[in-house]
Amino acid sequence: MLIVGELINTSRKAIKPAVESRDAEFIKDLAKKQVEAGADYVDVNCGTMVFNEEETMAWLVETVQSAVSAPLCLDSPNPKALEAGLALVKNGQPMINSITGEKERFEIILPMVLKYKAKIVGLCMDDSGMPETAADRLKIADKLIGDMVAAGVPEGDIYIDPLVKPVSTGDMAGVEVLDTIYAVKQKYPKVHGICGLSNISYGLPNRKILNHVFMIQTMVKGMDGYILDPLDKTMMGFVYASQALLGQDQFCMNYLTAHRNGLYE
Repeated sequence: MLIVGELINTSRKAIKPAVESRDAEFIKDLAKKQVEAGADYVDVNCGTMVFNEEETMAWLVETVQSAVSAPLCLDSPNPKALEAGLALVKNGQPMINSITGEKERFEIILPMVLKYKAKIVGLCMDDSGMPETAADRLKIADKLIGDMVAAGVPEGDIYIDPLVKPVSTGDMAGVEVLDTIYAVKQKYPKVHGICGLSNISYGLPNRKILNHVFMIQTMVKGMDGYILDPLDKTMMGFVYASQALLGQDQFCMNYLTAHRNGLYE
């Protein structure tokens, strides 16, 4: 299981002013809290800083790394911002979010994956747009995995994101994702899955309930990576409980440790 802490993202109201004012202590504290809460990677996303994203990415990478030893997931649609951050990474193996099946994006991002030996999130989207069905997603995943492995990316460094859409926009949106996760895991057992969860509940009330339940459903189908808020104690409690119940937690050690640390109080 890989947990990527999602909170250092300038699209969040509390984060953008802290980044704009270069409040390093605020960012360091948030990075520490996420790692202490169970994040394996810390996501860094400043995609809303369109006029100085490269500079901001570099500042964030150095600031976060001065506070935690966890590796970083660099998240941006801007290849120059990704390169600016990757060049400064010193904490273990970085992760890039993301590459897609879009020809231009693939050709720009792949050399960075190889240069920095990074884990890579492969988003199920290509030049034909966003897929509707599990079959459409699997077709894109097939090409992404095949092309990256042929270029020298180890299967174990690939994390396929099935592209979660709101269930409020289509009754089968959740099912298509669940079917994709299962199909990819059956065909490529060494390849990992990863996704954010909040899109599934967009536009509906009680969003946290939907996000929590969807996390459990995806884990049953084989998902083994999430980009989430590790400070959400209920979510993390379900992660550890699900791992124990699915036989992914030897002697229930992670679950028991979470219990002893007061996660379920």
